[in-house]
Amino acid sequence: MQRRTWLAGATAISASRVLGANERVRLGLIGCGGRGRYVGGFMKEVPGAEFVAVADVYETFAARAREWAGGGAETFKDFRRLLERKDVDAVLVATPDHWHIPAAVLACQAGKDVYVEKPVTHHVREGRKLIEAAQRTGRIVQAGTQHRSSPHFAECARIVQSGELGEVRFVRVWNYFNRFPEGIGRVPDSEPPAGLNWDFYCGPSPLRPFNPRRFGATFRQFWDYSGGMITDFGTHRFDTVHQIMGADAPLSVSASGGRFSMKDGGEMPDTLQATYEYPGFIMSYEMCELNSHGVGGRSAGMRYYNARGAADRPHGMAYYGTNGALFADRIGFEIYPDRDRIKRRQANVPEPTSLHARAFVECVRTRAKPPADAVTGHRATLIGHLGNIALKTGRKLKWDAGREVFPSDAEASKLLAREARKPWNLI
Repeated sequence: MQRRTWLAGATAISASRVLGANERVRLGLIGCGGRGRYVGGFMKEVPGAEFVAVADVYETFAARAREWAGGGAETFKDFRRLLERKDVDAVLVATPDHWHIPAAVLACQAGKDVYVEKPVTHHVREGRKLIEAAQRTGRIVQAGTQHRSSPHFAECARIVQSGELGEVRFVRVWNYFNRFPEGIGRVPDSEPPAGLNWDFYCGPSPLRPFNPRRFGATFRQFWDYSGGMITDFGTHRFDTVHQIMGADAPLSVSASGGRFSMKDGGEMPDTLQATYEYPGFIMSYEMCELNSHGVGGRSAGMRYYNARGAADRPHGMAYYGTNGALFADRIGFEIYPDRDRIKRRQANVPEPTSLHARAFVECVRTRAKPPADAVTGHRATLIGHLGNIALKTGRKLKWDAGREVFPSDAEASKLLAREARKPWNLI
């Protein structure tokens, strides 16, 4: 199926608006691992945008980023020193999750616009701090939930909200990987590698003995630094459910799961199912690290995000309407009619990270509202946190979105925040 006019037009307009700007934008990178350099690479492609400073607690990562930036960028071990540079207009925060909010809030206070990777927060209470900082300082804050920049999700929202799909009362979201049986492995604690400030890395989290699995790509398997896959991969899709369904927050949440089969050193559940009650519909979230199939079935010619097999859908969302079902993921969507009440449709699109990154540079220049602002990012991220809290408490929890508390459940509400370790309680 050919890409539709709505998609080609929206993509071309977005790209031309960014590429047509000629004002210089000086950027700083905070967190110099692969994700930061990947997203920052798209920002660098915008004419007039350049990275003039990089910061990381690991000298090896910082050195790589300096060369990636062109060799002329100033390197810092402490991101707070980067924020002191008056000529830095904006920063990309791509640290591990537990450093997202301290770095983003301090950047706002230093007069910098901020692109902060998802999940925006490590725990729910942090989100309000970022929203208040953005509002108080007038800075642009964009969450790294790149689905918001993909025109095909805007089209999905139009389809659902126009009533074309009929009444939608059930939504499914899923993330599947097969990491059985090795998982992240199990290695002994050791001394940190040369050039790594381990105390700074742990920061507001408890200071643990160094372990290679707590550092680098596997940090999200530990509660100290992350909320696991539901806040990592899930956050993108929760944000899209909000966009497509026109929703902001659930009324209640319950969850079941555990680390049943993995015998490695990780802490996160390898299987998790969470049910959220929203006004007018139910959302079910599934996560499984013991199988990569996800929801099966694939139409001829369709591509799916991270698919490896011939018929798997490892990640995605399904919206079940009375006229048909809409299946969507990061690079496409399909509509399956129910009793011929709606036309069969399908489309594939490019992965949207480049559009999202370029949109941020455009917003820095124009002061326009970003595709996913601090409020949007907070609302999406807290959905995963609520699922984790329901799992830890083992009961169904009612959610008061206005006050952001669990009414009449003090034990659950305590899990909405975490006391930061001194002297890293910076905000």
